[in-house]
Amino acid sequence: MSDLISLLVSSLILLVCVLVGVAFLTLLERKVLGYIQLRKGPNKLGLMGLLQPFSDAIKLFTKEQVYPYMSNYYMYYMSPVFNLFLSLLLWMSMPFFTHLFSFNFGILFFLCISSLSVYTIMVAGWSSNSNYAMLGGLRAVAQTISYEVSLSLILLSFLFLTGSLSLTMFSKYQEYLWFLFLCLPLSMIWFVSSLAETNRTPFDFAEGESELVSGFNVEYSSGGFALLFMAEYASILFMSMMCSMLFLGGNYMSFTFFIKLVFMSFLWIWVRGTLPRYRYDKLMYLSWKSFLPVSLNYLFFFSSLSVLSLVLII
Repeated sequence: MSDLISLLVSSLILLVCVLVGVAFLTLLERKVLGYIQLRKGPNKLGLMGLLQPFSDAIKLFTKEQVYPYMSNYYMYYMSPVFNLFLSLLLWMSMPFFTHLFSFNFGILFFLCISSLSVYTIMVAGWSSNSNYAMLGGLRAVAQTISYEVSLSLILLSFLFLTGSLSLTMFSKYQEYLWFLFLCLPLSMIWFVSSLAETNRTPFDFAEGESELVSGFNVEYSSGGFALLFMAEYASILFMSMMCSMLFLGGNYMSFTFFIKLVFMSFLWIWVRGTLPRYRYDKLMYLSWKSFLPVSLNYLFFFSSLSVLSLVLII
C-alpha cells in the first residue's frame, strides 16, 4: 500500500512540475521570439514578465466558454481534455529518481501513447463542424502518421544498439560516448521528425494561420484552447526529454540532463523564430523519400551489427 501511495505522490509531483514547466516554456518562447524580432516580449507583469503565464491561465480559464451551434458537443468538449491527458500520460514513461513507472517497455509505451494523440486532433477538427478545422485536422493526421513511421524506425535502430525496450538503458550505454557522435544523421532526423510530430514550425500545417485561420483549433476558445495549447507544449517538453535521453547522454540522475532538456526546448523556439513554413508536398516528400530510406538503411545496418555480435559471441 505504501508503494502505491508513493507511486501516486511521485507521479503527481512529476505532473505538477511538467505543468509549471509548460507555463514557463510559453514565457521563454515569447521572450526569445521577442528578442529575435528586436523587441522585449512580455515585461509588465512581475519581474521581467515572470507572472505572465499565470495571468494568461487566469484569463483563458475565466473566459466564457462558447461552442459552435452545429458542433458535435461531447466530442468537441472532450477532445482537448483527452489531448492533454495523453500528453501528460507520456511523462509516466520517463525514468525517475524514485524509479516511478520505470518499466521495461517504456519505449513501447511511448510509441502507443504518442500514436493515440493523432485521434484527439482528428476528432477536435471534425467535431467543430468547420471546414477550416476539418482541413487542419486532416493535415495534422497525414503529417503525424507520416513522421511517426520514421520516428519508430529510428527508435528501433537505437533499440538494436541497446538491446532493450527500457529508457533507463540509454544512460548506461552512453556513459562514455553519446549516441549523438555515434549516429549523427539519425539524431538530426529524429530532431526534425520531432518538430513535425509536435506540429511546430516549419511544419505547422495543422495550424497554418495564413491559409486555415488557426487550423484544427479555430473554433476553440477559453478553456478548450488552453488545454490544446498546454498539450502541445507538454509534448514539446517530452520530445526534448527524449532527445536528451536518446543521444545527449541520458543520465537522468544528473542536473546537466535538465540543462540539456531546456536547451533542446530552446531549439524548438529558435527554429520557429528562424525558418519559414515548408511547402506541404515537400513535407511529404521529405518524410517518405528522404527520412524513410535513411532510417531503414540505418535499421538494417544496426540489426546486422547485432546479429554479427551474436555470431561472434557464439
